[in-house]
Parts: sequence; C-alpha cells; structure tokens
Amino acid sequence: MANTQDIHKQEYDAAIAELTKEGAMFELDQIVREGREYTIYKNAPPTMLPHLDGARQHGDKECLVYEGERYTYAQVFEAADALANALQKDYDIAIGDRVAIAMRNYPEWIIGFIAIAYTGATAVPINSWGQRAELEYGFTDSEAKVVLIDEQRLRYVVDDLQQLELQAIAARTPDELLQRANVADYWQLLEPYRGQAAPTPDVKPDDLFMMLYTSGTTGKPKGAMTSHYALSQAMYSFDVNAYACSMCNPEAVGKMLEKGYDQASLLAVPLFHMSGIHAQLLLGLRGGRKMVMMYKWDAERAIELIEEERLTIFSVAPAMLQEVLSSPTFEQTDTSSLFNIGAGGSAVPPKVTELVNQKVDSPYQGGGWGLTETNISVSSFTGKAWAAHPTSSGFIHPIAELQARDEEGNILPPGQAGVFWVKSISLIDGYWNRPDANAEDFKDGWFCTGDIGYVDENGYVYLSDRAKDMVIRGGENIYPAEVEAAFFHHPAVSEAGVFAVPDDRLGEEVGAAVVFKEGQSASEAELREVLAGQLAHFKVPRYIWLRDEPLPRNPSGKILKKQLREEYAPT
Repeated sequence: MANTQDIHKQEYDAAIAELTKEGAMFELDQIVREGREYTIYKNAPPTMLPHLDGARQHGDKECLVYEGERYTYAQVFEAADALANALQKDYDIAIGDRVAIAMRNYPEWIIGFIAIAYTGATAVPINSWGQRAELEYGFTDSEAKVVLIDEQRLRYVVDDLQQLELQAIAARTPDELLQRANVADYWQLLEPYRGQAAPTPDVKPDDLFMMLYTSGTTGKPKGAMTSHYALSQAMYSFDVNAYACSMCNPEAVGKMLEKGYDQASLLAVPLFHMSGIHAQLLLGLRGGRKMVMMYKWDAERAIELIEEERLTIFSVAPAMLQEVLSSPTFEQTDTSSLFNIGAGGSAVPPKVTELVNQKVDSPYQGGGWGLTETNISVSSFTGKAWAAHPTSSGFIHPIAELQARDEEGNILPPGQAGVFWVKSISLIDGYWNRPDANAEDFKDGWFCTGDIGYVDENGYVYLSDRAKDMVIRGGENIYPAEVEAAFFHHPAVSEAGVFAVPDDRLGEEVGAAVVFKEGQSASEAELREVLAGQLAHFKVPRYIWLRDEPLPRNPSGKILKKQLREEYAPT
C-alpha cells in the first residue's frame, strides 16, 4: 500500500488518474487474451501504421541530420514510400516476410525501417557490430528474404548471398560490389517509385512489426517477436508517463519552454537496440524531433553538435555521458539548449548524476527500466520524484504488473528483493523458433526478467542487479552494481566492472576491473580505502585488476561480465 506521505508518488498517481480516466486520451480498459486479463490503453491504434502516418504530418520540419546531410520529414517519408513500393513490387515482400537491416546508423537505416513497416513485413535489425558469422546467423535464423545493408557488412557476406538465398539492397556502397549477384543499389531502386503513395497492407494487430535480437552475454542471440499491437501499447505508455511527469513538474517544463528551442536529440546509440529504436527513433518520429546522427561516437564531436544543432535531448550510455561532461570542452561550449538528460543501458553511477547537476543548466533528469522483451515499457519517472529518489527506476506504468519473486516462485512483500516478473500487454510474443526459452521465461502470461529488485512501500521500483551477475560470497549476496558505484567515489576512476571470481573456501569472491580517466591513476590501496568507506568489508573486492583499455560492453552499454571473468578469473 502506498505511503500517503510520499508527495511525489501522490502527485504522479493523481496525474495518471486524470490522464487515464473514462473519456480521456489514455483511457484504460481491460481485455482478455488466452484466458488472462490485461490492462490496455483503449485509444491506442491497433497497429503501428497510424503512429507512422502521424509522423509524416511533420512535413517540412527537419527530421535527420547526418554528417552535413539534412532530411525533412517529407523527404524521409517520400523515400520510405518509394522503397516500400520497391520491396513489394520488385521483391514480392508481403505481410509475414522478414526483411533484415544490417548497417551502421545511416539515414538509410531509418528510411528502410519505415519502408518495411509499410509493406506489412517484419523488420529484423541485425547487430551491425557483428562479423560474418554473427551476421549470417541473424539472416538464417530469421529466414530473411532481403537485407538492407551497407558496404562494410556487405563485404563480409557478399560471397554467401546466393547460398543464403538472400537479396541485398546496398547503401553507400561502391560500384564494384553493386555488380555482384543478388546486390542492388539502394537509391537507384527507389527512383521508379518516387512520388508514389505508400502501400496499404491489411496489417492485423497480432502481425509482427519487428524482431529484435537480444544482445545477451551468453549463447546465441534470441529473436524477440514484437507485434504491432504490443508496440503501439508501449508507445502510449511512453506518452502517458511523459504527460504525467510534465504535470508534476510545471516549473521545469516552463524553463524548457522559456529556452524556446524545438526538440532535437543526438542519436548516438545503435539503432539495432531497443534504446535506439524505441526511446530515440520511434519517439523522435512521433514527436517531430530533429534527430542528429553520428558516424561514430566521439565525445568532442558530440559536444560540438550540442552547440551547432541546439540539441535539447541527450540520452546515451552512462560511460558516454560521463565522457562528455568530464571534457574541458564542455564548459567552453554553449550547451544552454540542453534540457532532457538521460543515460540508459546500465546502472548510472551517482558521480555521473552529480556531473549532470554541476554542468547542465536546469536539467530535467529521469530514470526507468525495461527490457527488449517488455518493449522497454515497465517503469520510469522524471523530475522532482527522480531527484528525491535518484537510485530508483521510477513508477510502474499503468498497463504493467510487476512482482518480485523468490527462487520458489513465491511473491515477496514490498521492500524485499527478488527476481522481477512482468505481466503486460506490451510483452513480446516470445522468442523466434525457441520453444525451450519460451517455456523457461514465459509462464501464465508473466515474463521472468532475470533482474533482481524490489518495489518499496511507496511504489518506487528499485533494481539491484542481474541475477546471473550477482556474487554469492559465503552465502552473502553481493550486487555488482552497488560495488561499481562505490568505485566512482575515487575521482580518478572512469569505469569499473565487478564480477564473481571462483573461490574454494567461500564459493565466490568479488573481483573488479578498473579503468582510470586519461592521465590519472590510483593504487589498489587507495581504491580499497575509498571502498572501505562506502561498503561493508565483505563487499570490498578481494581482487582488483587495473586495465588500460575500456571495459568490454555489449551494444546496449552493459559491461560484459562473462568476458571479464574469462580474462581475469578463468575457471
């Protein structure tokens, strides 16, 4: 039961009640699927196509900026319409077919993603960081008929296209490759269809809009199947939370409006991951934002773009945000347009939050939690509530149910940590061709997230760590995220990755790999002294490795603990 003394939760609940009441835009309703009852947004479109149709209404507003290239919404959708027609008429792409995208963040990625939706086919974003084997696994596992691809990835697979029975549509690729079998030029393909309206496929709510491969740290990635209906509901959850938080933070929103800048965001995270597609691309299109794309991450260039493009939204991985805010160039640059600051993909160290408050004028900060399997929509908040509870992941969204369970599956009381299970209409439809994983992770409409956390008595969600990353030392549970955060109390620390090290006596001991800021360093003794002031003695790592290279991370920014264990503590 919520504690009525928590004014921030009270205000949020009142705003949600107003926004979701009968007759309101976000009115809630109940439906029954497979004998289970779900809460839904009554007015959310049944498919994603109306969401895209709404985005095209932004017309001559700038949509994409990439390395000197500029595209309006009208230009983006004209190209997407032409490509959709080409896919349908030249490649016989139809509802239910899979079309892969394997390229770095280019405008052609976004145009292609929109085009695939208008054919009714299923978009399959492939990890563009992968090599030949990883790419071909994605193509074959998804049974893709066509891939939208760039030069680098085409060079990996061009010799195998015929064997894969895969047609490639290549962007930013030299003529030598365009002459190869099963390869067509992206922009030439569009020309015959310029000016034609988008196809109007008879898409049903349960048709698959997208299959996004999980960036798991072990085993082969799994194709997470997202229906049109689930993603449309997730988009409304983003919106209702944003409206509610705005209603609770009128002063902050007023300051943003006083600045007078149109919404503009930096798109620096990979588009093949949910933080790129959901939180940046889809929300950016719906909101009519200008999205500024980078060829590759460069903190100094990102700072320049804040000033040049008057960026208002800056959401990147915590390590990237820290790199930008720690740069001397940041304070020498006009960054006054910045307002909405976010960091996702991994836990945000308190020191990063402190840097935001020190370096950004009137930042509107927030936090949240979700996974590929939930379409990122479980909990979030922004503004005063976040400032009062910066280690929380926010309030549960109206259409989601959340339970912390113990190892036997018993539901735990408020405040007690367990493995989080989620039930929501926005959950994926399961994993593509993986009945084993589906049986293990999905039970009676609930999904086992593998994340450990709890909901406190006031309704705030708290994440502790991933279950598989937890260190169990002599029966004591140690959460790596807590230890990693403690490292940042030493000013020289840039990154810290904490993981389990096998131990004959205690089962596991705590190990840590530490990276220092450029030109700075510290001894193990100095680090331990700082940690001792922050942690119980048994949580202080027994092993500390100092490294010169950045920590290995997956595309979503999460530290690859398995790789660190293999490097430093092989079993």
